[in-house]
Amino acid sequence: HAEVRLPAIISDNMVLQQKSKATIWGDADPNEKVTVKIAGATQSVTAGVDGHWAMKLSPLKPGGPYEMTITGRNKITIENVMVGEVWVCAGQSNMAWPLRSAKDAQSEIAAAQYPKIRVFTLANNASPTRQAYCDGKWIVCDPSKAGDFSAVAYFFGREIFDSQKIPVGLIVSASTGPSKAEDWIPADGLDLDPDLRTLAAGKSGDAEMEKEEYKRRYAGWVEASAKAKEDNQPAPPEPQAPGDDAKAPSYSTLFNGMISPILPCSIRGVAWYQGEANTGNPQLYRKLFPVLIRSWRQSWGQGDFPFLFVQLPGFRLKQTLPGNSEWAELREAQAMALKLPKTGMAVTIDIGEDNIHPADKQDVGRRLALLARADVYGDDNAASGPVFSSSKAEGNHIVIDFKQLDGGLVAKDGQALKGFAIAGADKKFVWADAKIVGDTVVVSSDQVATPVAVRYAWGDNPDCNLFGKGGLPAAPFRTDNW
Repeated sequence: HAEVRLPAIISDNMVLQQKSKATIWGDADPNEKVTVKIAGATQSVTAGVDGHWAMKLSPLKPGGPYEMTITGRNKITIENVMVGEVWVCAGQSNMAWPLRSAKDAQSEIAAAQYPKIRVFTLANNASPTRQAYCDGKWIVCDPSKAGDFSAVAYFFGREIFDSQKIPVGLIVSASTGPSKAEDWIPADGLDLDPDLRTLAAGKSGDAEMEKEEYKRRYAGWVEASAKAKEDNQPAPPEPQAPGDDAKAPSYSTLFNGMISPILPCSIRGVAWYQGEANTGNPQLYRKLFPVLIRSWRQSWGQGDFPFLFVQLPGFRLKQTLPGNSEWAELREAQAMALKLPKTGMAVTIDIGEDNIHPADKQDVGRRLALLARADVYGDDNAASGPVFSSSKAEGNHIVIDFKQLDGGLVAKDGQALKGFAIAGADKKFVWADAKIVGDTVVVSSDQVATPVAVRYAWGDNPDCNLFGKGGLPAAPFRTDNW
């Protein structure tokens, strides 16, 4: 007879989502009765003809630790179970980046004594088919283990715990190498946009396109590796070279291997940090990212749960001339996803480096948590800095209005505003003079008599300093669609 089998994520030290009908599931003999006991409550379910079983627990209040037993023909005891807030922290290498490689790592690790914060990190697994199980285990946060945690996830979870005073479970599903959004979209999610179904069929890609993409990624890896060596940091993973029979990029493989196994989990929401690998095609990302969000919500079946994401920070050398930028356009594509309900964007344009893995993960995690605190938990804190609202040309200048002012506008360093460019109908941008006037910014240049468009922080790594008085940066924007 088959013994009751549980997925790795249902194990010692786990965290269950509070005040929800958290799911417990596994496998057993066909038609076997399985009983679950926790916090004085007992529930039973019968396995199906395929041996799979699942049950929804009665909602539990925050607290613990609890003991949970699962009994069929055998008995499994799960120790040290907490009930609190469960967040999925997903994306590519900047989400996977470990705490031991972040800024102030030594002191941060020494202070990481949070027994009510638990982290489950899925092993990397790109799969051509959907998987029901994954490798990993729940780790209680303490200085002996915290160095291996995702730095962004840890700082996010720490802020949530400190503000809400309840246990926090972080499920980290992040690829340690470069991954594209399309890798994280389920196959049926592609049906949400017919253009994506065409792409998945390989009709827009060929071997030469894939080889050119690899060359671009490899050049970026060489640059990032040299910088990491100079900073005495671990080098990022080398991109995988395509074979001679390379096809269009694979779709859904990381969803299959690293999201599908955790879909039964009851969660509060998702914190997402990805986009670097898609900077070569920001127009496509405009389609990919909203479909990713919608398809995850559809797959989880828990409604429109909060989906918080990091807008890419600056990268490469500081910008010296106004112009076009694929990184700026990718940030714009990310921001367009804010049209979906219950989404939030952490702006990080001020904390980038000439390194694709900037060390300041504290501010990234904190800003994601500020969104959660304000929009999910109802705390009275600013969720973001100033966001472009509208513009109006008045003679030789353009007036920019903002929403989400974060206490009003300010130049962070007390100097003149930086990062604004202006253009006339000829579409030739020049650096502009910009002044804060009340809750607006007035932008002009002696070189442009009749301006029609303004861009702010529009570059790979722009030098910009517009903030809210509360300390959060203004989001990059442009008034044109050129």
